[in-house]
Amino acid sequence: MKKIYLIRHAKSSWKDETLDDFERPLNGRGKRDVVFMGKRLKMFDVMPDLIYTSPAKRALKTAKELAKELECDKKRIISADTLYEGSYESYLDLIHSADDKHASIFIIAHNPTITEVGERLSGAILSNIPTCAIVCISFDVQSFKEITEESGHILFFDYPKKHLKD
Repeated sequence: MKKIYLIRHAKSSWKDETLDDFERPLNGRGKRDVVFMGKRLKMFDVMPDLIYTSPAKRALKTAKELAKELECDKKRIISADTLYEGSYESYLDLIHSADDKHASIFIIAHNPTITEVGERLSGAILSNIPTCAIVCISFDVQSFKEITEESGHILFFDYPKKHLKD
């Protein structure tokens, strides 16, 4: 059994319009939400073996804050260029490359691809994975290489707005 947690980065700031998209930081709500979601994951004893993250500032900060809340070694965080503006196929290549000694991985990235990956791997209609949302998909396989389209089953889909008011 393998699990993939698809996580969209927390809410980012558009305050400084001179910043390149890649450099946008988390805003206040994003910082609050990532701590909240980290605590929810911890409450359910979620611990990733590996955290793949887009190298964009907002995604990397989301990865680091989740790791901190889960008391997860930051050495488990791997920045993957392919997760910034990558395609479904490039995400799938990354998944297939994961070492099978791991059972669960986080993938922290961006829309629209993170939503497309969730839909295609699970066969579910998600429409939109909001910021700081987590979609956990389980796969009845022994190897990440065996993961194919619609081979997964969604265990949960959680996001801050289900619980918090702006």
